[in-house]
Amino acid sequence: MPAERLTVRGTSEVGRFPGAAPPTRVEVSIHKENEKKPEEGFCSRWFWKICPCCFKHHNSASYDVTDKIEMIKPPTPAIPTDPETIKPKPENGEAKETEEMKLSVSSVDLLSSKTGQNRQEHHTDLYAGDEMIIRRGQSFQIELELNRPFNANTDKLHLDLKTGTLPMVSKGTHVIIPLVDQLEEKHWEAKITEVEGNKIKLSVNSPASAVCGLYGLTVTCNSSKDEVGTAHTSGKNIVMLFNPWCEEDMVFLDDEEERKEYVLNDTGRIYYGTEKQIGSRTWNFGQFHEGILEASLFILEKSDIPPSGRADPINVVRVLSAMVNAQDDFGVLVGNWSGDYSDGVSPAAWSSSVEILRKYHASDGIPVSYGQCWVFSAVTTTVLRCLGIPARSVTNFQSAHDTDVSLSTDVYLDEDLEPIDYLNSDSVWNFHVWNDCWMARPDLPPGHGGWQAVDSTPQETSQGTFRCGPASVNAIRAGHVYLKHDTPFVFAEVNSDKIYWQKNLDGTFSQIFSEKKAVGHCISTKAVGSEERADITHLYKHQEGSEEERIAVETASRYGSKPHIYSSPVAEDVSIEVRMEGEGPMMGADAQLSILLKNLSSEPRRTTLHSQVAVMYYTGVLKGTIKKEQLPVELLPNEEKTIDWVLPYQEYQNQLVDQAALMLTISGRVSETQQVLANQTTFRLRTPDLTITPLGKAVVGKEMAAKIIFTNPLPRMLKDVVFRVEGLGLQRGHEVVVGDVGGHSTVTLTEHFIPTQPGPRKLVASLDCKQLTQVHGVADVIVCEQ
Repeated sequence: MPAERLTVRGTSEVGRFPGAAPPTRVEVSIHKENEKKPEEGFCSRWFWKICPCCFKHHNSASYDVTDKIEMIKPPTPAIPTDPETIKPKPENGEAKETEEMKLSVSSVDLLSSKTGQNRQEHHTDLYAGDEMIIRRGQSFQIELELNRPFNANTDKLHLDLKTGTLPMVSKGTHVIIPLVDQLEEKHWEAKITEVEGNKIKLSVNSPASAVCGLYGLTVTCNSSKDEVGTAHTSGKNIVMLFNPWCEEDMVFLDDEEERKEYVLNDTGRIYYGTEKQIGSRTWNFGQFHEGILEASLFILEKSDIPPSGRADPINVVRVLSAMVNAQDDFGVLVGNWSGDYSDGVSPAAWSSSVEILRKYHASDGIPVSYGQCWVFSAVTTTVLRCLGIPARSVTNFQSAHDTDVSLSTDVYLDEDLEPIDYLNSDSVWNFHVWNDCWMARPDLPPGHGGWQAVDSTPQETSQGTFRCGPASVNAIRAGHVYLKHDTPFVFAEVNSDKIYWQKNLDGTFSQIFSEKKAVGHCISTKAVGSEERADITHLYKHQEGSEEERIAVETASRYGSKPHIYSSPVAEDVSIEVRMEGEGPMMGADAQLSILLKNLSSEPRRTTLHSQVAVMYYTGVLKGTIKKEQLPVELLPNEEKTIDWVLPYQEYQNQLVDQAALMLTISGRVSETQQVLANQTTFRLRTPDLTITPLGKAVVGKEMAAKIIFTNPLPRMLKDVVFRVEGLGLQRGHEVVVGDVGGHSTVTLTEHFIPTQPGPRKLVASLDCKQLTQVHGVADVIVCEQ
């Protein structure tokens, strides 16, 4: 006889989560700081009488929610006694057609209309045509028509997505998508969301790390009795793109206006001329135009990047910087600076990427003639935006071309101060156009995500190929040229000194003069949401002539081919360290760190420390600087000095992002020795834990409770607070909407539930609200047999 089981009356979730029981009662109370707590049991009660989704919250600060639970025995089927009601067994050849019919797929509808849910929700409705174009890390819908109704008890079904010429599960290019009862984020999986006759609708999840490109779809289904399933291959393919709207994607960009500009805007402005006479022209990027997505995918196919490598935007961008030029891999554009364009199109005649890319694709990869830097940049912008990577064209005026990795622009003169032409290979262009693209850089130290410079104009080879980047703009600004890719070259373009060398009688050269402000002026891009020019020089370099800028230049030069251009420090006898007390600063309070300086010499030392703190995403991308200051320091001989560094709560309260991480950067120069001091420290503001206390003995089948307590650490109100509570074998995962919680107020939530599985169990809870993240707690519960 079937055993009794717990069910929720009127709730369709029953049976979908084996081993989990729904809540019987939830009690919540909020107490303001210094407020006397009410007597136990003092709370108003509301009951769910019809459906939990119709429940409305009471406005009082304390309330109780109750689910109705009943013990229900499955009814015993009646055995007919009337002979007339007993049907005879079917004769041979009269099989039960409906039950025995093998399940198969008649058709697949990818629901790929431009006006449909998929294309709208995935921000791909602007692409031409009605292809299935989606972004990774986000669910999408498909509809299957079967040859008979789907039986959830006996029928099985899964999807296969394949990309590339040799799909492999281990490489992520062959994806097997199972059918599940409940979708979880970050996994390939599918769930039936609608059933209507022979049709079923699936919601399919993809991870934010999925391979981007063109996929073929096959649906395989069978029943538990079948040994071999039936497979149906969709006649339409699926295109998977990067997703700047998805927080887990490496290309996530959290500003909607910037996403509109750097992903969705299909026109732009490109700047040229000189720094004193800046000209601009409109360019049609046309990333959504008919044939451009196909051309962009064709470029990836033609490159040497394996399909499995297309999950990483760093790889994709690096490959595209090579493929947009035709120098060594039959890429899109042939560069020509000769002035003779008689057998092609003059670079200045182009005003759109569309014709170039469609011509390249239509010819099966014959390079298009001709391009110069702004054309290479514009085509790169088109392809990157088309694939879902935020990108912009950037113009640098007085742009240096360093040919010997000296990180300086060198001018050689003879004994009579006449230029030595055969040695003067470095040059300074009036302007040069490249690209910025946005992504996290998990391959670099924290703080180097965000904008990355990438240059498709063939100037110098990188690892044997004409390509450049992606190079972290933050690394370029700091002079951290040892970080990949091609950071030294881009640093020299924007911030190298022009060094003049004179030939000596013995054939050697001596440095006779240096221009410190010769290159990297008026770095420009189109402003977000307008046709104005935005000057972004400050992103690439510190203010010209400032101590931070000089430190960056000298730091970079030490990693170049002429490391002794700048005088080395007389001594390096001062050390700097940033220390954190205990487990670090708490959210809601002033953040305090200690800067420890040690003078190891017997002479006094003086320096000015430049400090700045920036908000940082967990991916290492910096959101923005929130505080800058200068700290003059004097050290006595052999002195150790501790400086208290404080970031007041008021200065960071409205600036934080998820994970509440910050980066403190300190730099300075010792006056007496010219020693450079530098330190970067990443820290986070700790959040309080939820305190979970089990109440009563835990026994299978018997109601028990647990008390969850949270105190708001902030002096401000938390809006729209939601608790999420779950315990495998204890409690089905569900939400408890608390609402607003005042500053320093305490929330007490009592969960009533009935354990369903014996042994050691964990009850976990988390708090979700916009102003405070990463608040969670756990309690161990030992459940006894009944």
